[in-house]
Amino acid sequence: MSKYDLIVVGSGAAGMMAAITAARAGKSVLLLEKLSKIGAKLKATGGGRCNLTNTLSNEDFMARFGRDGRFMTPALDALDHKALMAFFKEIGVESHAPDGYRVFPVTHSSSTIIHAMEQEMQHLGVKVLCSQKVEILEHDGQKVTGVKTVTDTFKGDHVVIATGGLGYPVLGAEGDGYPMAESVGHKVTDLYPAMMPLKTKETWVENCRADTIAKVAMHVDMKKYKKLSAKGDLIFTKGGIRGPVVLDFSREITPLLSKFDEVPILANFTKGMNEEQIRDHFKQELTKNPHRNTLQLLQTLLPESVSLELCKLAEVDPALALGKQAGSARDKLIRLLAWTPLTINGHDGFKMAMITRGGIHLKEIDPYTMESKKIKGLYFCGEIMNLDGPCGGYNLQWSFASGYLAGMLKS
Repeated sequence: MSKYDLIVVGSGAAGMMAAITAARAGKSVLLLEKLSKIGAKLKATGGGRCNLTNTLSNEDFMARFGRDGRFMTPALDALDHKALMAFFKEIGVESHAPDGYRVFPVTHSSSTIIHAMEQEMQHLGVKVLCSQKVEILEHDGQKVTGVKTVTDTFKGDHVVIATGGLGYPVLGAEGDGYPMAESVGHKVTDLYPAMMPLKTKETWVENCRADTIAKVAMHVDMKKYKKLSAKGDLIFTKGGIRGPVVLDFSREITPLLSKFDEVPILANFTKGMNEEQIRDHFKQELTKNPHRNTLQLLQTLLPESVSLELCKLAEVDPALALGKQAGSARDKLIRLLAWTPLTINGHDGFKMAMITRGGIHLKEIDPYTMESKKIKGLYFCGEIMNLDGPCGGYNLQWSFASGYLAGMLKS
């Protein structure tokens, strides 16, 4: 039976990076993937365009992960966005940031990334076995000794668990790594689906499906949770809302939905304008064209579909001039334009979630090595840990950087 310096479980961004890093240091590496092909979830990321990272400084990058973001300091010191772009250039993948912020391969195809990493692993002699589901982490109580799959046993001095979370089960995410971690004494936090569309109690949203609203700001309208907020573009759906702002916001909302049946939120669809600014805007527009009716005025700020729905909610006649509306209805319309209430009452669970919120407790992992504090020779990287970021290359950069650090086998 062969024995390896490193066994990597999972062939996502983190797992492949760990395998490459260890192999470059001359280690013998086995990569085990339970699906028939490697990199299935990576292939789907960013709608297949593969937003690898972004151009923020490490400080700003970590801040976007919240209070636990600083855990990433050693990993980002080892592999920040510039080093990641240089790594891909070295293995034949040019990348760029067309908007100055989000970094993509120039092909805008995740297949380019997977192919290049696969070629690099072949070149380095990494043994890749697919259709091998790891079921048991073997150890002697002090250190890891290997893994057992459904059909085989593999021996190794080090094991990297890079199995991801529970998001996108169709792409193989079943949370396989959590029971393995728990088998050696690790604690796993509550797990929630994140980065996904949300459902609303309000049915009017389905009449606005044709339109995307840019630069929407939203926050939770509950006393204890008012600080939870997000900004970005919003798209209405048949039963709710989606788009970048919703993907980000869902990270905060899904844990609340496990406590409450409904989560009231307030959304600003007018690029941050407050009531006073909205009134001033209407005055200026009426100076330019005094004959505009209410609907035409609203359309200087919002698409027609949304304007009509807000008129209904405020009980104003869209065909009447704004000045001819009842004062209370006009005030209500202005209030709704500044903050439109919505009630989040559900989601589609992990099947629509791009990432998982929660995971292995960070206190049980050494941030300088990614090694378990519970047992020698066991490492974690990527989404399996209790750390997740917003849209925009954050989670992939973290996966690559933590995989790189874990693959150094610094124990």
